[in-house]
Amino acid sequence: MKLTVVGCSGSFPSAESACSSYLVEADGFRLLLDMGNGALGELQRHCGLYDLDAIFLSHLHADHCIDMCAYFVARYYRHEGGRCDPLPVYGPEGTEHRLTTAYADTPSASSMSEVFDFHTVKPSTFEIGPFTVHTERVRHPVEAYGIRIEHGGKSLTYSGDTGVTEALDELARDTDLFLCEAAFTHGKESIPDLHLNGREAGETAVRAGARRLVLTHIPPWTDPQVNLRHAREVFPGPVELAAPRRTYEI
Repeated sequence: MKLTVVGCSGSFPSAESACSSYLVEADGFRLLLDMGNGALGELQRHCGLYDLDAIFLSHLHADHCIDMCAYFVARYYRHEGGRCDPLPVYGPEGTEHRLTTAYADTPSASSMSEVFDFHTVKPSTFEIGPFTVHTERVRHPVEAYGIRIEHGGKSLTYSGDTGVTEALDELARDTDLFLCEAAFTHGKESIPDLHLNGREAGETAVRAGARRLVLTHIPPWTDPQVNLRHAREVFPGPVELAAPRRTYEI
């Protein structure tokens, strides 16, 4: 598998990065995890507008899904070749309604489903293209899911947005690469069931036995080096910060 960081800023785009979006590729199949603010423009550095094979939305906060509205325009009003076939989109209950409402004036209430084939995510195991995926509900103010992606004997786990939870520990069990949010700073913010800080991300990786930890979803107002240091204090394996256009072979 190849993982490309399309965007990794938390809450809103920074001057250097779009919000959460990660491209996972294997066997010619392209799965996009989240499409937050600014992600659609950056995505075009890595693949064509119509080259995605599926999209997974961890939850329906704007910094993880709002560029789906712009992507709807690109797919619905495509000038060459006619309207796109529906693209599989996996998201929480109400994803279609949320995106239709956000766009506000789609041609009709069903227009989104003309170019997106919506599938409701629940805790389960299923196939997306060549990938076996496992989803678990994590702790966040809205319905949110972490995802584990397996292919060729390797695994990638993406936390989405979450507070500390055993569900994430199990989802990331022995994973080869753990892409984990670290939006809060240890000793500064402490709101249960909202976000992890760098230390908590490291502790989660330790409990899970993850082989490699990549911190992501750090807001522009947070010093990422502090979160990185806190994670390294508790997790003995390789730890680094996600960065736009960085790629990983798994």
